[in-house]
Amino acid sequence: MKKLFSNIKGDAFGGITAGIVALPLALAFGVSSGLGPTAGLYGAIFISFFAALFGGTSTQISGPTAPMTAVSMVVIAGIIAANDGDVTKALPAILTVFVLAGLFQIGLGLIGLGKYIRYIPYPVVSGFMTAIGLIILLTQILPSVGYYPKEDIEFVSKFNTQAQEVILKNILKEEAGEGILVLENFEETNRRGKLISSSDITTESQTLAAKETSGALGAIKAIPRALQFINWLELLLALGTIIIIYGFKRITTKVPSTLVALIVMSGIAVAFNLEYRTIQEIPGGIPQIKWEIFTTFSLNNITPYIFTALTLSLLGAIDSLLTSVVADNMTKTKHKPNRELIGQGIGNSIAALFGGIPGAGATIRTVVNINAGGKTKLSGMIAGIMLLIIMLGLGPIASKIPAAVLAGILITVGIGVMDYKGLKAIPFLPRDIKFGPIKLSSEVLIMMIVLLLSTFWNLVYAVGIGLVIASLMFMKKIGDLTAERSDVKTLKEEAWDDETSFPESLKEKVFIKHIKGPLFFGSTSDFQALYLQIPDTAKTVILRLGRMQYMDQSGLYAMEDMLQDLKRKNVEVLFVGLLPQPKYMMERIDIIPDFIPEEHIFKTFKKCVSWIKENN
Repeated sequence: MKKLFSNIKGDAFGGITAGIVALPLALAFGVSSGLGPTAGLYGAIFISFFAALFGGTSTQISGPTAPMTAVSMVVIAGIIAANDGDVTKALPAILTVFVLAGLFQIGLGLIGLGKYIRYIPYPVVSGFMTAIGLIILLTQILPSVGYYPKEDIEFVSKFNTQAQEVILKNILKEEAGEGILVLENFEETNRRGKLISSSDITTESQTLAAKETSGALGAIKAIPRALQFINWLELLLALGTIIIIYGFKRITTKVPSTLVALIVMSGIAVAFNLEYRTIQEIPGGIPQIKWEIFTTFSLNNITPYIFTALTLSLLGAIDSLLTSVVADNMTKTKHKPNRELIGQGIGNSIAALFGGIPGAGATIRTVVNINAGGKTKLSGMIAGIMLLIIMLGLGPIASKIPAAVLAGILITVGIGVMDYKGLKAIPFLPRDIKFGPIKLSSEVLIMMIVLLLSTFWNLVYAVGIGLVIASLMFMKKIGDLTAERSDVKTLKEEAWDDETSFPESLKEKVFIKHIKGPLFFGSTSDFQALYLQIPDTAKTVILRLGRMQYMDQSGLYAMEDMLQDLKRKNVEVLFVGLLPQPKYMMERIDIIPDFIPEEHIFKTFKKCVSWIKENN
């Protein structure tokens, strides 16, 4: 407690500054997620406070971030679509998934996985971060030009027929659930069908239109039509925001340029009484717990999203711990990774209970906090309190912010979040794999796969596929390197020092194999080549295993197959220098003593040769 208040002045200034920087981003991320600016503010308030209180990085400022918002946007859009486009109906399931993601983070911290996050390959992270930037850029083009597909009557009308099909399917599904669907008599279906109004069809058509133009691919499809119906005022507000954000940085970086852009462009719009589109209204009063999370809880509603919640928690963990490393480098301290995950999990769970979107440690806000004098957890807690005060005092004013201004802010966020370091390195990375005549870099391939799949398909699956490919390629590389060292040599090709005096009379009957390095899945094919090297005259095989430190299950069964084959040929096998781990493995499946009795295992080559002389 004493340490918490050891730097009150610095922490207060750092927290207030970070809170001000977080305000426009929280609003923008909330709007981008699909739940509105309030959800972004609630996420920033609760995550910042509780992640700082319970976390393991003293100077960390947490809240909604670009990667977390991009994944949240996918979750939110999917659940809303599954609930007939009704946000209110979908909200309990959405928030339940976010609570679950927070609980998963707490679990990751409790079982000590924080220290393993750093092993995620850089190409996967690079491809993902660049994809996040592209998704944000593409999805903000439509609001920045003032085009909203749900309000385009001509575009929406194209979905009328499909909307009627969806409504009819829902009626049949309801009847089947109620046990009244009778195929021979559609009287009840006809009765319900007649109750369908043109308003119902329009609402469903709007939902389908929004679904068709959602995500990066949907935005690309809608851009040609959006350019035909540009709202020039909205475009000018967005462009003005972007110009101020980049231009003001050239004047000074002490005042956050995003905040300056937000105030200036919103002020112009309000002062000149322009007819612009505002963000959703921000409610006043103290945030309330969304009790419907518990009262309407259904396992069936969230089961399809459990893997998504886990991915969201892992992404938040990576995002937060990378920021923790930045904070460590700046403050010359050392964070506690597992405790940080617990703190982030608590923050995300509590934020979701109040209707906030998930977040993580935010690098820019953390750097701002440190530079402004923040040194303890109090700074992060003050940042959360600062945002709460702003929301309570300035909520009605903030509700007048133009939507195009937040779109402009998000466009700069999308540009900034891309991994330019990874993209610049593409031409210089070694081309270590071949597809026919084409040579490629495995790291570039992984990066591009994750980038394309994340942008145009599914963020969650893209990361999983990227990790699998990266792991397989890594295992192949290590396998190839180890296999090169675990080569197969006959006595005539190579002789170790203690083999030079081996009796000439026995060389035709005795075959010696050296295994140098672990016998595992990557080297089993070379090991099996022993069959082809054993001459027909050989009656005894000596396996020199003093350098085989390790054997996995693949190597174990390759050894068993070889010994079985040699036994059928009446070839005797002797082990020299067998180490503890391989011996333990072979004893588990009775290779020792079924194929190799204890008296055929020798500590030294000299003792082995003596036994051969005595028995030949």
